[in-house]
Amino acid sequence: MSKTEIDAMTTEFFGAFDNRGGRAADVARIRKLMLPGGVIVSTGEKFTAYTVEEFIEPRLRLLTEGRLVEFAEWETSERTEIAGDIASRFGTYRKSGIMDGRPFEGSGTKTFQFVRTPEGWRIAAFAWYDEP
Repeated sequence: MSKTEIDAMTTEFFGAFDNRGGRAADVARIRKLMLPGGVIVSTGEKFTAYTVEEFIEPRLRLLTEGRLVEFAEWETSERTEIAGDIASRFGTYRKSGIMDGRPFEGSGTKTFQFVRTPEGWRIAAFAWYDEP
């Protein structure tokens, strides 16, 4: 796997949540990017571990029912290590949008674990921490 492929998968991951300019967020794309049994963890005060489906469903509603609009998040720095059929990425990100009519901005850190499967590279796990 090349670093370029990891970069493209990460960009596609962040893009799945983008609903700026009336665009429909494609959160269901996460199913294609992740292993079906992948693990997703939100750290901090509201520590939660999710399955892929538990993660997708509430975000899909939030991004399509009008509560969260003009939303995007993007990577601002990263460090990636690749060894054979595994890769790890640690990076920072920013996000912005309008939640319930109020503009907001934020930042945090995400870590991804990638693995090569017979169908190609997939995200096995990711975790994030939002800055307070």
